Amino acid sequence: MKKIKVLQYGMGPLGQKITHYLLRKQGLRIVGAVDIDPEKAGKDLGALSRVGRHLGVTVSDNADAVLAATKPDVVLLTTVSDLKRIEPQIAGILRHRASIVSTCEELSYPLLTNPALSRRLDSLARKNNAAVLGTGVNPGFLMDYLPLSLTAVCRDVKTVTVYRVQDATTRRVPFQKKIGAGLSVRQFNARKRAGTLRHVGLTESMHMIASAFGWTLDQTEDIVQPVIAKRTVRSKAVIAKPGMCRGVFQLGRGIIDGTERITLHFKAALGERSPRERVVIRGTPRIDMTIKGGVHGDVATCAIAANALFAVQHAAPGLRTMRDVPAISYVE
Repeated sequence: MKKIKVLQYGMGPLGQKITHYLLRKQGLRIVGAVDIDPEKAGKDLGALSRVGRHLGVTVSDNADAVLAATKPDVVLLTTVSDLKRIEPQIAGILRHRASIVSTCEELSYPLLTNPALSRRLDSLARKNNAAVLGTGVNPGFLMDYLPLSLTAVCRDVKTVTVYRVQDATTRRVPFQKKIGAGLSVRQFNARKRAGTLRHVGLTESMHMIASAFGWTLDQTEDIVQPVIAKRTVRSKAVIAKPGMCRGVFQLGRGIIDGTERITLHFKAALGERSPRERVVIRGTPRIDMTIKGGVHGDVATCAIAANALFAVQHAAPGLRTMRDVPAISYVE
């Protein structure tokens, strides 16, 4: 079987972790790596990602040159969460006729939250015979695609409620900082007002679910609150003393005709004692599914990004979502 040529674009902590997953896949070959950080440029990818050996792939800060030289089949894009900031990167990749799998949260279902930008990307992807997919553990799977899959056996659905509760102690440091662990309440609220502290993707997940059902949401809410430490909790890099923030709680509400039809509970905090994933479908039949212990976000994000590289190869050209690509599964 011809191996899929993969270029990694974005070699931060997540990108470096994903390298380990890509090397385990028999059907993939890493042909290039890109990062704008001058401290990473010029390093061997294997050394940067600490895989225990050199890979003969040099990290470059010139995306266009690497794309032209390596001609990848798919680019794994792990840079930013913001759709407007990532658009120029996607456009530059598409001009080289390479498909894209990205962990950008806002790319998971931007059709309703950013329709004009979505149309631009869809048009450019079709023009270059490439597919663009935003995915990850959440958004992309646990709070949207998984609930959708569970309703395949339902005659009717009245409401969907999803709970994702994580102990962030073992998550990577950037994630712990993103959820506000170790901040004072005042610092947390200041960052919340600035829009720099929140889990990105609840709104996209609600629209993905609603659109699949044929529902149109009249209103969405994304409520952000700090989780306050009652005792001292810590990770290797962060400490939260009593009264400080140990994480974030977010509530997503999707409303139709004044009735809450979709409810997403997201909680990520240091020292959370009962991590879990739970999906409750109120319909016929009623479904109540729980994954005890939860799914480790870093492991799952790396895994789904690597596995999605195979599916996107068979997707139709254009801007795609988890709803309309071939089913993603584990691949050796």
